[in-house]
Amino acid sequence: MKQLWIILVLGTALALAGCGTNSSHDAINGNWTAALMSSNNSSNPVFNFTVTMNQTSGSNLSITNLNFTTANSCFASGTTATGGFTLSGTFSGQTSGGFQMNVQSTGSSNNQLTLQGTVNNNTITGNWTLTGTTAGCSGSGTFTMNKS
Repeated sequence: MKQLWIILVLGTALALAGCGTNSSHDAINGNWTAALMSSNNSSNPVFNFTVTMNQTSGSNLSITNLNFTTANSCFASGTTATGGFTLSGTFSGQTSGGFQMNVQSTGSSNNQLTLQGTVNNNTITGNWTLTGTTAGCSGSGTFTMNKS
């Protein structure tokens, strides 16, 4: 009887080890680089930025180290950023789900950049819109974010 118990415990441990330890938030946690293209089919990005995202609780994201690498006046006074994601699953190492991120300018301007897209492994693609009170701070298009 004791041997049967040992075999059962070892079998369970092996089965659990086979499930892996990769949690769904590992797909989103890390450094990302984004390129936002205009809807008028321009070949040059309207905005480029880098950002660090980490899951905080549930589907909420902590967004830090947001750095626009293209010159723009829309977010010159600083930003706050919020975001979330919903993973629809991981299967054989393939992760997919929804993604949203909002970037709000600080200071007297009221510019807001909204990104909505789909997570697919280490890439997020989707659409963006920019609305604001600063001249030239409106537009829309598509974006691609890649995990570094």
